[in-house]
Amino acid sequence: MTRSIIDRLRLGLSVGIAKTVTALVRLLNLGAASVLPGAIARRFQPQVLPLLLDQVRRGVILIVGTNGKTTTSLLLCTILEDLGWQVAHNSTGANLINGLVTALLVHTNGIGQLDADYALLEVDENVLPLVLLDCQPKFILGLNLFRDQLDRYGEVDTISRRWQNAIAPLPQETVVVLNGDDPTLSYLGQQLPQRVLFFGLSEPDVYLDEIPHAVDSIYCPSCGHPLDYEGVYLSHLGDYHCPQCGFSKPQLGVNSSQWPQILIGIYNKYNTLAAGLLAIEMGIDRDTIYNSIKSFRAAFGRAEELVVDGKRVRILLSKNPVGMNETIRAVNDLQKQGGASTKLVVLNDRTPDGTDVSWIWDVDTEKLVNSGGTVVVSGDRVYDMALRLQYSQNQDQNQDQNQDQNQDQNQNQTNCQLIIKEDLAEAIATALEQTPDHETLHILPTYSAMLEVRGLLTGRKIL
Repeated sequence: MTRSIIDRLRLGLSVGIAKTVTALVRLLNLGAASVLPGAIARRFQPQVLPLLLDQVRRGVILIVGTNGKTTTSLLLCTILEDLGWQVAHNSTGANLINGLVTALLVHTNGIGQLDADYALLEVDENVLPLVLLDCQPKFILGLNLFRDQLDRYGEVDTISRRWQNAIAPLPQETVVVLNGDDPTLSYLGQQLPQRVLFFGLSEPDVYLDEIPHAVDSIYCPSCGHPLDYEGVYLSHLGDYHCPQCGFSKPQLGVNSSQWPQILIGIYNKYNTLAAGLLAIEMGIDRDTIYNSIKSFRAAFGRAEELVVDGKRVRILLSKNPVGMNETIRAVNDLQKQGGASTKLVVLNDRTPDGTDVSWIWDVDTEKLVNSGGTVVVSGDRVYDMALRLQYSQNQDQNQDQNQDQNQDQNQNQTNCQLIIKEDLAEAIATALEQTPDHETLHILPTYSAMLEVRGLLTGRKIL
C-alpha cells in the first residue's frame, strides 16, 4: 500500500513536470514536444508507462510492423472516435517508449489520472517486447515484416522470434491480428496460443508481373524449402504454399475484393483491411467502418496532400526497399493517367532513417526512370541517390539499345531528366517549378527528410 501511494505521488510529480516542459517547448516554438515530455516523466517515475496503461478503461491496442503503422493506427483511431470513444493515440508516429508515454500524457490530468477508453499505440518493431513487459494489451495488430535498417533490427526472422517470445506468455484473452499474406507472420500466428485472425488480399488480378528484387522471405518459415507462389502482391506478400511440408496461406477473416480502401496503392489496401478486421473483432459494424474509410484523411507524410504556391503536392514516405518500390509503383500508375511526371526524391541517413543507405540498391529504381519525366534529387545523401538513378537510366537505355540498335534515341521511353540539388529548399522550389499546373508533385522522402520537407512546406515542425 505504501509503495502504491509513493508510486502515485511520483506519477503526479512526473506528469506535472512533463506537462510544464511541453508548454514551454510549444511556447518557444521549439517543436511539437512529442518525445521529450515522455523522457522527462520516465526520469522522475520509471514506471509511468504501466501506471498510465493500467488506467485505460476498455483496453490497449498495439499496432506493429515495418510499414503502415501510422496510417493503419490513424484509420482505426478515426473509426473509434467516430463512435464517440476517447482514444489516446501517438498520432505523430513517435513509437519508441518516450513517444508512447508522451501520447498518454496528453490525456492525463495534472495528478496523473488518465482519461481514455482506448490506448491505441503504434509500436516500433524492436520495442514491442519491452512494451509487453509493461502491459497486457487487448489487441495486437501485426502488419508485415520487411528488411528495414538492418543495423538496428536484423533480419525479419529474428524479429519474428522476438515477437513470439514476447506474445506467447500473454493471457489467452489477448487477440492477435496478423497479415496472412506474409509467410513469416502467418507462421508466427500458427505458433501462438492466443486467438489469431488473419487479413490479406484475395485479388489475383493485382498480382505483380514478377517477384521484386527487394523480396525478403520466400522460404518456408517451417522447413526452409522455397515457397511456391501463385502470385505476389507486394514483396514476398502473396498466395503461397510449401510443396515440402504443406505450410500455406491461412484462411482470411475478410474478403478483400468486397472492401474499399483508403488513399492510393496496394499497401494502403492492406492497411485498410488490417484496421477493418480489427474493428469487426471489436464489434463495430461494417457501415460504420466504411463511413470512416470514406472520410479518412492521410497521416502526415503518408500520401498526405498539400497545396503549395497553387501546386498540388503529395508526400509518400519511402524509407526501405519494399516501401519505396510500392511508392514508385503507385506513382507510375498515376503517371500513366497523366498526373505525375515530376518527382522529388530525398535521401537522408540520420538515426531515424538508418545510417546505412546501401538499401537503395535493392530498390527497383529502373521502374522510376523508365517512366520518364523529371526526377529532382536532394537530401544528405543526394549523390548516392543520384548515382543509383543514373545507373538505372544507363541500364535501361543499354537494354533498349540491345533490343533495337536502330531505335531513335529521342523515342527512348527511359528519357528521364535528372536534376541534382544539394539544398532541400532549392530542390523543392525546382520541383514545384517543373510540375505542370494540372499535375501533382510527388515527393518520396526518407523519414527525417519527410519531416524536413513538411517543415519547409508548412512552416511547422512535427517532432
